[in-house]
Amino acid sequence: MRFFLGLIILLVADQLSKYAVITNLELGEKYPVIDEWFTLTYIHNKGAAFGIMEGGYWFFVVAALLAVAGMIYYVARYKPHPFLEWVLGIIAGGALGNLIDRIFYQSVIDFISIGWWPVFNLADVGITVGSVVLIFFILYSEKNEEVKNG
Repeated sequence: MRFFLGLIILLVADQLSKYAVITNLELGEKYPVIDEWFTLTYIHNKGAAFGIMEGGYWFFVVAALLAVAGMIYYVARYKPHPFLEWVLGIIAGGALGNLIDRIFYQSVIDFISIGWWPVFNLADVGITVGSVVLIFFILYSEKNEEVKNG
């Protein structure tokens, strides 16, 4: 349940934010939020993070589907720690958010621009932050197991 709740929350926030950008900005338009340091910049990204692998449409579609299916299987089969369910749900929600864009727009809608960092979206935030938290969770859990067993 936590997995699907995390997935839905991230997916809805991502798609609503992209809808707001699409309906209020022209493609390529920048809207300053905090001077030029933080802007809403509406772009389409045909690649992965930072625009790498542009043109890898089918790779990204299949990878997203396999990743989400794998997370659903893992959660259903192994009943992980509740916190881990949330984290995996957020990552899956981000993957689905970008997948929806690829299906409907043949690219990912990005709009958050901070400083020199490449433009990104809420799905990217969910995937990135979720993955970092997942890594720390795994490392911390393994360290705790070593202490308990050790």
